[in-house]
Amino acid sequence: MSENYQITLSKLKRDLPIVPIKSDLAIASFVLLGDAELAHVAAVELSKAIDFEFDYIVTPETKGIPLAQEMTRQTGKSNYIVIRKNVKSYMTSPLVVESSAITTATPQTLVLDGKDAKIIHNKKVLVVDDVISTGGSLTAVEKILSQAGAHIVGKFAILAEGQASQRDDITFLAALPLFKLGADGQYHIIKA
Repeated sequence: MSENYQITLSKLKRDLPIVPIKSDLAIASFVLLGDAELAHVAAVELSKAIDFEFDYIVTPETKGIPLAQEMTRQTGKSNYIVIRKNVKSYMTSPLVVESSAITTATPQTLVLDGKDAKIIHNKKVLVVDDVISTGGSLTAVEKILSQAGAHIVGKFAILAEGQASQRDDITFLAALPLFKLGADGQYHIIKA
């Protein structure tokens, strides 16, 4: 296997570098930031799957932001909510939850500004992210939205990585495998 893994979304192809994250585990690194064409195409495709009412799109900071913005536009909404990675001085009564993800060595903090929590209280929200893998970040987002009194009516991602591709509670465009380094010095797909 090469040092890259190719994904195809609609008519777009992207070569993702395979990057080790542990001695026995590697991922195909998908970075949506800066790829306006891919964010647009993914938003169009994911928005086609929304056949129900919702009030707001919510995304964790950072890489899901371009997707959330494009999906907000595609669905005719004017605003979306970003759950931040740390408390900012301008926030009032922020809600804080710890999370862990496959790509972070230590737990992360997710923060919802109290102002945004009031906006989405008793509202129907879509959770949008670029990649869902272990589900740790998604679980933290679900927890913080529950604390805010929001009602999650859908979960969307461009890619579902590893075991996440077997979940039936996420709408996604493509599965993304995990990789292990073989005795031959090459990366090999781990079967989900």
